[in-house]
Amino acid sequence: QVQLQESGPGLVKPSQTLSLTCTVSGGSITTSYYAWSWIRQPPGKGLEWMGVIAYDGSTYYSPSLKSRTSISRDTSKNQFSLQLSSVTPEDTAMYYCGRAEDLTGGYDKGGQGTQVTVSP
Repeated sequence: QVQLQESGPGLVKPSQTLSLTCTVSGGSITTSYYAWSWIRQPPGKGLEWMGVIAYDGSTYYSPSLKSRTSISRDTSKNQFSLQLSSVTPEDTAMYYCGRAEDLTGGYDKGGQGTQVTVSP
């Protein structure tokens, strides 16, 4: 049973870089053709897809966040990570990691989410 768990600081100061990690258990992040995404939901708003890292390490980002977002992975730890730079209070949100069957497929697994607040 594949499980995903987000981790990282719950409070980040404006202008700093937000860093989160998703630890995957029960399956490898390099297994074809799965795609591993970061999604967020600001308070009172809908879900926003941020970016994805595929089984082969290729990455794709939301155009609106591309200049500030980086997704990487550590295959030895079976983890993938999100870095969002130059954060503002508008980046306050619940952050989720999820797995899709491939780059165009729907999500079949997700973490419980982690709350990140951007505040001085």
